[in-house]
Order: sequence, then C-alpha cells, then structure tokens
Amino acid sequence: MVPLNKWAIDKNHTSVPRLTATDLSQSLFFPRKESENMDTWRLIPLETHNAFMNMAIDEAILTARIAQRVPNTLRLYMWKPSAVSIGKNQNPQEAVYPGALHKHGVDFVRRISGGGTVFHDAAGEVTYSVTAATVSLGKDIPAVYQRIYEAVTDALRLIGITADFSPGNEKNCPNLTVAGKKISGSAQTVKRGMVLQHGTVLLSVNLPLMFQLLQVKSANTCAQAAQIAERKITSIQKELGHAITAETAANALAQGFHAILKINLEPATLTQYEKELAQRLYVSKYATDAWNQNAKTV
Repeated sequence: MVPLNKWAIDKNHTSVPRLTATDLSQSLFFPRKESENMDTWRLIPLETHNAFMNMAIDEAILTARIAQRVPNTLRLYMWKPSAVSIGKNQNPQEAVYPGALHKHGVDFVRRISGGGTVFHDAAGEVTYSVTAATVSLGKDIPAVYQRIYEAVTDALRLIGITADFSPGNEKNCPNLTVAGKKISGSAQTVKRGMVLQHGTVLLSVNLPLMFQLLQVKSANTCAQAAQIAERKITSIQKELGHAITAETAANALAQGFHAILKINLEPATLTQYEKELAQRLYVSKYATDAWNQNAKTV
C-alpha cells in the first residue's frame, strides 16, 4: 500500500499521489481510505470476461444501483476473446464485417449505451465502467463526461502521459486525446437518475486488425482505413515507448478516480443479486442475435 507521506495537496487542494512505477504495478493496490467524510464507492477490481458477460454485468450493476441495492461503483475489466461492441442504436450491417469477425474469432455485442463502434483488444485495453447517481458527478450529462474524464486524465498523468479533454460533437462522444490523437473514449446511458459510463484506455493498438473488422465509410480499403487511423489514434505504449501491464493501468485508474472525485474506494465483488441478474441477461439478451443484430430482447 502507499504510505501516507506519498500524498500531497496541490494549490487546488486536490490530493495528488506521488507514486512510483512499483506502486502502480502492484497487483493488489488500492487507494488508502483517507477520510470518513469522503463518499465511499465500491471498486470491482480488474477482471476478464467475454463480451456478453461484460455487458451483462454492467447492466446488472446499473439495475442494482437504480434499486438502491448497491453504492456508486467503479468497475475495471478486460475482454477475452477480443470483441467489437456497437452502440444501442447502430446498424451492425453498417458497422462491422461479419466474416472478418468470424475469421479472427472476435466476439460481437451491442451495448445499452450510445456511441459508435469500438474494437476491444484482449491484450490492448483496460475498460472502466462508472455506475453512479448522476448528481454525484455533475449537473448535466456534459458535466458528468468531463468529471469522469478528469479522473482518467489523472490516471494517465500518473503513468506519465499528458492528455487533453475533447468535448465531442453531434457525431462523436467526448474523449481524451494526446497531441490530437485519441487514447480514451467512452459512451453513456442514463436511467432513472443513474448513469452508466463505460470507457476504454488503450494500452496498445492493432490498427491493421481493427480495420479488418470495422467498416469506415471514408476509406476505400481496410489498409487505407488503418493509415487514416494512424494519424488519429494512439496508445499508452506508443506514447511511452514501452508497454505497461493491465494491472498498472487499472491501479492508475483507481488512483485517478480516488483523487479527482475525492472518494474512498472499497474493493468488493458483485452481490448475489447482480451475479444472478448478469447470468440471466447474458443468456436472454447479450448472447442473442435478437439483441445484437436487431436491438430486440427475448
């Protein structure tokens, strides 16, 4: 654990951890509880599931939070096998190449959030999901996006990367960039005063594979799409010049949310209610063609 003397207070009275690479690479590293006055959130530590279960768990947490069964929650996870997810209202026929997905053994799933098509590389990404009362994060949706991205920005700072917030536009959700290149994106859904925002932090990026899977209207070939993306997408590995582990990124994210949101994070697991609901959603929704192809539930 990080000793207390590693914490400093900056001019804005924000807790800023002075962390070493060893601190961030510890596999069971969580921010120290600093104040009884801070709100306590649940932290679901880094775990790996397939695409269908990942989306089922996120929805189960949202449902449980709406029912006041669980507190605000930060969840960290990875995908195995690699997957492509699309936004709730997207047409898969215009988003992906089904034959390429099958050829490369890549899962395909529809999210309950908006946004666009995302490739989730099993080895190249850590995903976070925030499920919380909207009022605990901001006065409106743009403010919520910005607040969460402040935490992710701080996580990248701990790793050694300076990122900038891009507010997005009508076609693109807000994201984080490094020298104009996207390194983190996210999507949201809001229901009964609770927000679910899940987002990516790119450890590395395999553009040739990504654009064999994703359709890009502005490109004539997959190779051309990858070349265009080279100018628009970056990763932690590209920016640092070396790879970091998923555990290091996950620990930095936990630290970033702790410091910026001024919350205590309590490591925990899903409740039995969430586990059972996630299993039902997996079977009846996220693993079905009815949902993934047509946004219909059984």
